[in-house]
Amino acid sequence: MIDKKEATTDLKSGKSSKSTADYAKYFQAPSLKDAKKRGKEDITVHYDFTIPEEMKQIGKGLHYLIRTYGCQMNEHDTETMAGIFEAMGYTATEDTMEADVILFNTCAIREGAEDKVFGELGHMKHLKRNNPNLILGLCGCMSQEEKVVNKVLRSYSEVDMIFGTHNIHRLPVLLRDAMFSKEMVIEVWSKEGDIIENMPKTRTGDIKAWVNIMYGCDKFCTYCIVPYTRGKERSRRPEDVVAEVRELARQGFKEIMVLGQNVNAYGKDFEDRKYGLGDLLDELRKIDIPRIRFTTSHPRDFDDHLIEVLAKGGNLVEQIHLPAQSGSSEVLKKMARKYTREHYMELVRKIKAAIPDVSLSTDIIVGFPGETEEQFQETLSLMKEVEYDSAYTFIYSPREGTPAASMVDNEPDEVKKDRLQRLMAVQNEISLRKNQEMVGKTYELLIEGESRKNPEVLAGRTRTGKLVHVKADKSLIGTLVHVTITEAKTFTTYGELVTKVEV
Repeated sequence: MIDKKEATTDLKSGKSSKSTADYAKYFQAPSLKDAKKRGKEDITVHYDFTIPEEMKQIGKGLHYLIRTYGCQMNEHDTETMAGIFEAMGYTATEDTMEADVILFNTCAIREGAEDKVFGELGHMKHLKRNNPNLILGLCGCMSQEEKVVNKVLRSYSEVDMIFGTHNIHRLPVLLRDAMFSKEMVIEVWSKEGDIIENMPKTRTGDIKAWVNIMYGCDKFCTYCIVPYTRGKERSRRPEDVVAEVRELARQGFKEIMVLGQNVNAYGKDFEDRKYGLGDLLDELRKIDIPRIRFTTSHPRDFDDHLIEVLAKGGNLVEQIHLPAQSGSSEVLKKMARKYTREHYMELVRKIKAAIPDVSLSTDIIVGFPGETEEQFQETLSLMKEVEYDSAYTFIYSPREGTPAASMVDNEPDEVKKDRLQRLMAVQNEISLRKNQEMVGKTYELLIEGESRKNPEVLAGRTRTGKLVHVKADKSLIGTLVHVTITEAKTFTTYGELVTKVEV
């Protein structure tokens, strides 16, 4: 634990002290060289998670609020932390004035995400003044960055605790220390931890559920901070994953999203068996649950066996998210993606041949350091050739400590913004055309809830992930129905109810 005032003063003056020395031992600035020295140490799986006795009812009559930023993995981490809070007696709230504990579960993948969190932290100062007993915490990927913790210590003394991505299971202990200490509690492990099973979860809704099957990433793309914030790849044991999905099926969930930072690297760290994502999905498809998806995959690890299993269909849906990042082999090399445009296109060809009705989506970065107009044109041609159903497109955001952050970048922001607009225009044209091709055809739809804009209309998704709005009775929420598409726009379609699907 670190005294906020003492640590802040010493960081500004540069003097050493016991507090800053304690702080420093938790951290190591991101280093590609050091991070790649990942050993083959065994990862222990723990099944004995418990809430300390003195914390089991500590939250009775109190409220917690978790604000979540970033990817599905962060959303799933929030479900776990919510489960831990409720096991301690806390009740969830969305009202900051009512909350007794507020956590910011953060994302570090882009600078804008970090700026947003710091802005929100600034808004918390008046809450802390009005309620000195309020506990404010920072967790998630931003917490794994030394520069972020330095900034919090310098400018956000109202924060009571900081913890990282590897020690969520320590939340009860860290909360206890924050409640009963006058010092800031900081526990961030630079080395990833073991796998902790049997932690409680408070799921968001009862229709769709996330199931995390692995942690971390070993790819070290030159632009990406994730291998540093999430650590090396560690896979959950297949029997634990299968047991969780079976339990979710028993509870009546209709769709499972299998998660991993690089999900199709699943099992590569097993030393006692040869078992990958294809093997796991082959087991999961036998479970009585209507739909199973997975994200996010890396083209380098997308093997023929996985394609073969996905082609079996059943509850394995015909949707694959396949990040390309660029259509230029030269840019891909600078990104350290470890595949070429030709390799990527061959993979797409194999997938489409095995799964003719497949819906493909992707991630694309424009304005990567040194990207030329010619290389950007290769990305445009890739999008036209693949014909993605949708794409997540971004302007490159440098992350301190990654190799790309030190690369020469001479292109002005105006050029990058123009490329992004041109890229989006191409994708929007493809998306609209593909949606228009659905008109007059009938699809299976999982009704997920009311439309955001019109509560009289329900919204759901097809097996390929297409958003459909349909007028139907609210009793159908959470069920599978057949709808005929009557109208199509770029980002959504509209349909008429045909029948309810018996499952």
